[in-house]
Amino acid sequence: MYRRSLLAAAAAAPLARPAFGQTTRAKTLRFMPQAALAVLDPIFNPTTIVTTHGYCVFDTLYGADRALRPHPQMAEGHETSADGLTWTIRLREGLTFHDGEPVRAKDCVASIKRWAVRDGFGQVMMGAVNEIVATDDRTITFRLKRPFPALLDALAKPAASPCFMMPERTALTPPDRAITDMTGSGPWKWVGGEFSAGARAVYVRNDAYVSRSEPSDAASGGKPVHFDRLELVWIPDGGTAAAALRTGEIDWIEYPLPDLVPVLQRERGITTQIYDPNGFLGFLRFNALYPPFNDVKVRRAIRDVLVQPDFMSAVAMDGDWRECHAVFPCGLPGVTEFTPAPRGEAAMDRARTALREAGYAGEPIIHVNPTDFPAVTQQGRVTADLMRRMGVNIQLVEADWATTIARRANKGPPAQGGWNLHNTNFPAAGIANPALSPIIRMNGDRAWFGWPTDAGVEEQVAAWIEAPSAQAQAAAMQKLQELAWEAVPFAPTGLFRLRTAFRSDLTGVLQGPNPFVWNLKRG
Repeated sequence: MYRRSLLAAAAAAPLARPAFGQTTRAKTLRFMPQAALAVLDPIFNPTTIVTTHGYCVFDTLYGADRALRPHPQMAEGHETSADGLTWTIRLREGLTFHDGEPVRAKDCVASIKRWAVRDGFGQVMMGAVNEIVATDDRTITFRLKRPFPALLDALAKPAASPCFMMPERTALTPPDRAITDMTGSGPWKWVGGEFSAGARAVYVRNDAYVSRSEPSDAASGGKPVHFDRLELVWIPDGGTAAAALRTGEIDWIEYPLPDLVPVLQRERGITTQIYDPNGFLGFLRFNALYPPFNDVKVRRAIRDVLVQPDFMSAVAMDGDWRECHAVFPCGLPGVTEFTPAPRGEAAMDRARTALREAGYAGEPIIHVNPTDFPAVTQQGRVTADLMRRMGVNIQLVEADWATTIARRANKGPPAQGGWNLHNTNFPAAGIANPALSPIIRMNGDRAWFGWPTDAGVEEQVAAWIEAPSAQAQAAAMQKLQELAWEAVPFAPTGLFRLRTAFRSDLTGVLQGPNPFVWNLKRG
């Protein structure tokens, strides 16, 4: 019934606001992201919607293309000493912040340091760094303890907390406190006076932005802006959003509900394309701090009872998903796929037994789930249904995405504002290797939400990062995957590709792990 109602809404529902005039529409890009923007600090909150906002306002020293290769962005280029222990990065001329101040190397040093405290790849990088200094206004120097060939990959990380450059005064904000100053040097300028948290965010073109001359390729290359104004508009009902796209009241939906994609594909004037060819890995995250999921036997049993097609068919079209029994996104180099245990009633019985042996006696299990993030919402509801059929006293706590991620960060007991379970997904580009992936890490309090601990997994992450050769790195990658599969920091629910939808007169829509709101023209 829910799906049928969405289809009906897409066919019939108008957006309850006046239509744009033609002049206004020509100059304004209206984009509906995957979730509502409520938090503004892309370092403090590494979700895709906040990263999208971050890419509008801020810029990066290096940018990654669709193949995840780093290219200079704010940087003019770099030099590396023969021993690999000194990296010198030179800034491009003419870079300015939105307040007219020049971008200086000291701004970048402070930005890198703040980012590295919170980001997993940044933490790995800083483990190899002795110091980062501004040797003059345009020169940033890294002095290392040991060679770290992945330094540019860290600075070009495209998803889940890119290393954005901010004014020094902003970057000196303690990493455990969100910034409020949205002065950046990116292609769009923030219009704070028109921001409505959870509803609308507004930007105007940064006329002082000096775009690179190379073609746009995901987060790398030129970032030309051909609109005067950008609006991120949140429409919570998927059918109403699709109707708004049909009438031209919005230009682009990051990804419409899968059930509505065929409707939109038949609509004259609308184009759909694969959002990110690398796809997204869906997963169920456990809170390893509290029973029963602090018991690895329970985590294994739950992993083995998940029926991935149930999850995938809820979020993606047929042909746009596949099963993925792995701890890294399937199909990427070096990824091992494991043979899943037989599903069915026998698996359900094994899970019930594991819960009972762990001391579970019917206490409420808190599953936090957003109501306004379709690619996550439906997966959470599949999990809740499965848990009920297993006899678990599941409490599905649903709220908007901002409220859900705030609760997800709470380390308190589940009965006191914390949680036990959470479904979500990551773009494959954001978890493609041990240095990038926050969800593979099992370093306790410093781990991603859920805070699992396993010394063996951490040793292999370090072995991969510090490997002296490609052979040694491949061996560490294989061992890491075997250990992580048994330690179960998360349970994969499948690999899926989403489709984005936009008006056919909008050209230049880029593919990648985030929506990139540049390179776009109308007509």
